Amino acid sequence: MTGMTSSSRPFLNRRLAEFGTTIFAEMSALAVATGSINLGQGFPDQDGPEEVREAAVRALRDGRGNQYPPGPGVPELRTAIVAHQARRYGLSHDPDTEVLVTAGATEAIAATLLALLEPGDEVVALEPYYDSYAACIAMAGATRVPVTLRPDPAQARFRLDLDELRDAVTDRTRLLLINTPHNPTGTVLTREELTAIAGLAVERDLLVVTDEVYEHLVFDEAEHIPLATLPGMRERTVTIGSAGKTFSFTGWKVGWVTAAPELVTAVRSAKQYLTYVASGPFQYAVAEALALPDTYFEGFRADMRAKRNVLATGLADAGFDVFRTAGTYFITTDIRPLGETDGFAFCRALPERAGVVAIPNAVFYDHREAGAPFVRFAFCKRTEMLADATERLRKAFAR
Repeated sequence: MTGMTSSSRPFLNRRLAEFGTTIFAEMSALAVATGSINLGQGFPDQDGPEEVREAAVRALRDGRGNQYPPGPGVPELRTAIVAHQARRYGLSHDPDTEVLVTAGATEAIAATLLALLEPGDEVVALEPYYDSYAACIAMAGATRVPVTLRPDPAQARFRLDLDELRDAVTDRTRLLLINTPHNPTGTVLTREELTAIAGLAVERDLLVVTDEVYEHLVFDEAEHIPLATLPGMRERTVTIGSAGKTFSFTGWKVGWVTAAPELVTAVRSAKQYLTYVASGPFQYAVAEALALPDTYFEGFRADMRAKRNVLATGLADAGFDVFRTAGTYFITTDIRPLGETDGFAFCRALPERAGVVAIPNAVFYDHREAGAPFVRFAFCKRTEMLADATERLRKAFAR
């Protein structure tokens, strides 16, 4: 007996057949095996504010959230999300009907796409994109239509071609999936770009899902503008947020959706059959975190900006072409000045060559050739670790 079933069909359904083990698992395993500095997966190597961690401990000790929390999320957190959106962006939401707490932004994305898409619908997404987008679209039986952000060497950034975006919309398009600040390119969409997206959505009567988990990580002259604040967008936009990126507690898995009541109701219908509820005590802690004074958010941004500068300078000194990161905690580089063209091969060899782990951007593309020469590094690490990593890269590649 082999232990196999008598079925001749593959176990994994066709919609998910293209998705195997994520590149993050592969590269993190390489980091462990080689003792390399892991600048691949985007998680901080230090915890967030002590008062927020203590708020979670206090909730545990007080018995708040140790049992199932309410399906939409604890009232304290929903109220805090509403207050945060009002204070930062002038958005007004009803905490009872327009907010849904999720198990991180990843579940928010999954529940939203499963709720809003029918088989055969098309989803226009900005490429490269977070890998769960493609998997969730596939699970919904829909079709992804990538619009590629193109590198602009003169500006050292990636740009959205608005004509290409418009041309991608067909009669089968159900929604636009927008990520700004954008992972992995570090691009922050401008008001002009967002206004054009909003106009297209209104004109073609499209829903828009906006992944804004890096909302507090914008640098220099960049400005984060929630799409829901633009004319005609409040009633057709599902906004996704997360505590993990802003407060450096990624393991807590606390995310949320804000939208019009009928959209939140739809998303909740799908979400209740995924995790149902999660992260009970942490929800109370995140409620307190969202109420931190502006000095916290300013300090957090300044710290990440300084780390960005350390890594960007070191990468440039090592010979990489470095794209300007206006948001997120990732830097995209071009490896062609190093005489390399294949990001997958480069990243798989990098731990042995330099003792550093990075991620090939091609994994975020449908058009793999468009992403082939680009590699992503994360700078949400201690400054001394970034300095060590850049020194290793200089020794390996600088001429």
